Amino acid sequence: MSAPPPAIALRPATPQDQPFLLRVYASTREQELAQVPFTPEQKAAFVGQQFQAQSVHYARHYGDASFDVVEVDGAPAGRLIVARAEETLLIVDVALLPEFRGAGIGTRLLAPLLAEADAAGKRISIHVERENPAQRLYARLGFAPVADEGVYQLWERQAKTAS
Repeated sequence: MSAPPPAIALRPATPQDQPFLLRVYASTREQELAQVPFTPEQKAAFVGQQFQAQSVHYARHYGDASFDVVEVDGAPAGRLIVARAEETLLIVDVALLPEFRGAGIGTRLLAPLLAEADAAGKRISIHVERENPAQRLYARLGFAPVADEGVYQLWERQAKTAS
C-alpha cells in the first residue's frame, strides 16, 4: 500500500516569510549563477538585490494578486502569486524549492487554478523562461506558447467548457 500524497496548502505570505521567499527565489537562480565567476558573497548580494527588485515590481504591477506560501505537509515549500483579471488568471510566479520539484506537487498546485479558470470561462497564462524544465508540465496541462518576449515566452491555456 502506497503512502497518501503529501498535503498541499496555501497561506498568505507575511513579512516574516521574506527570508524563506528569498531562499525560494535563490534556488531558481542557482543554475544560472553557477556559470558566473562571483564569490559566494557576491552571489548572495546579487540574488538579494534581484529578489528585492522583483518584489517591488510584483507589488507595483500586481498589488491585488494573491501572494501565497506553498506548504507541503505543513512545511514551507515554495510560493505562488496569482493575479485575477476580468478575462485572465495570470500565474505571476510559481516556484518550489528543489527538493519539492518533480514530485507532482506543481500539477496538484495548478489543478485548482485550472478549475477556477474553467469555471469562470477565463484563460490562464504564465510567463516561462525558455530553458525552464517546467515547460513540460505546462504543455501537459494544456498550455501552449503564444508570444515570444525575449527571455520569456507567454504560455496560455484557454478555458475548457463543460460539454
